[in-house]
Amino acid sequence: MNYIEIIKKYTVPVPRYTSYPTVPYWESKDFSVAKWTIAVSSAFEESNQNSGISLYIHLPYCESLCTYCGCNTRITKNHEVEKPYIKAVAKEWQLYKKLFKSTPKIKELHLGGGTPTFFSPAHLKALIEDILEGCELHPDAEFSFEAHPGNTSKEHLVTLYQLGFKRLSLGIQDFDIKVQQIINRIQSEEEVLTVTNQARALGYHSINYDLIYGLPLQTVEGLVATMNKVIALQPDRIAFYNYAHVPWVKPGQRMFTEQDLPNAEAKQLLYEVGRNLLIAHGYKEIGMDHFALIADSLYKAQIEGNLHRNFMGYTHQYTQLMIGLGVSSISDTWFAFAQNVKKVEEYLALIDKGELPVFRGHFLNEDDLIIRKHILNIMCKGETSWDKLDLLNDDFKEGLQRLEELEKDKLIIRGDYSLKVTAAGERFLRNICAAFDARLWAKEPEKQVFSMG
Repeated sequence: MNYIEIIKKYTVPVPRYTSYPTVPYWESKDFSVAKWTIAVSSAFEESNQNSGISLYIHLPYCESLCTYCGCNTRITKNHEVEKPYIKAVAKEWQLYKKLFKSTPKIKELHLGGGTPTFFSPAHLKALIEDILEGCELHPDAEFSFEAHPGNTSKEHLVTLYQLGFKRLSLGIQDFDIKVQQIINRIQSEEEVLTVTNQARALGYHSINYDLIYGLPLQTVEGLVATMNKVIALQPDRIAFYNYAHVPWVKPGQRMFTEQDLPNAEAKQLLYEVGRNLLIAHGYKEIGMDHFALIADSLYKAQIEGNLHRNFMGYTHQYTQLMIGLGVSSISDTWFAFAQNVKKVEEYLALIDKGELPVFRGHFLNEDDLIIRKHILNIMCKGETSWDKLDLLNDDFKEGLQRLEELEKDKLIIRGDYSLKVTAAGERFLRNICAAFDARLWAKEPEKQVFSMG
């Protein structure tokens, strides 16, 4: 079977595995806020002592809709929404802090969205100061935020830098103006250059660019031009994502049709061309979809075996407890997940009543924890190993049996107690992990839930 045939065979809807179990397979009927608070309190003590904790803050507002976007957003030009929202987020954090018996030690803090730079520098400053009040910073604390090059001012960069932010992620997607227009995400090369240069001059030590392949009207020529411009700017990290076409979840994606999208072969060519250009210019492939220069902490984490993956994506350090604040945010204690309500109005109302705004979650059983361990190893290390105790688990044994096709197609190498992803298999990490996904195999969705691999 040639490579094109392999691509076609494994272009199937499977999760991206930022967690296991994946959200559609959570058993929320067993979930309650009371149980969740117990799980958080228990995890906090262990995580805070050993590694510190992570905070993710979701800031959902954007001034315009990017039609490719799969995030939870609220589109408005009314900036009066900023103050009530940041006050609610700060109050939500106070509700969590009441569950803790000692001072929180913050190791990671990330602002995502939406567009965090929709918020004014003054409001972001007020939010972060409220969050950090009464907390301690871990010695290896790292703060990062996502930004739109078109609305990120020098004042944003200065304010956040002074608050401890040293990492910045810019959403580029593609520089081709035809692609920018159809996805309604327009920013000039000059804007990207300006924000990048200003951030570096201030002392930001890691700048990431988000790029996407498989977008409507995207061509190889256009992608090569984008990549050449990106490489010239030398961001420390690049996230080169596969466009997830899920119009049944995100109606904004119906602004273009499947005919505007590259087919499976064309999409694969876009990926190969982009990947090869990055590698040829010194970028190292990190797990799935990510690339970094050798001086960046993400590459060092991969080399040292410390790469971790959670709901924020890949990170160079691990914390057991991650608290998600803001509308739709997801929290993780390692043994349990919880997600906040998705509508801003409902979120604000629950916070106003002094209630944690979680509405669903999942408590991991022993089977889940075994599978989660191996999926995380594959996603972060490209290999995993097991012992006789793992082999007593029926779900895990069934996963091993499903590896036969992957082994035959030379995507993995199997040992008696180990699995290693081959160079050819690195493109198919999602498919390899899916072999172990007991919940996916036990109950295949009645309609498509995940994007194509």
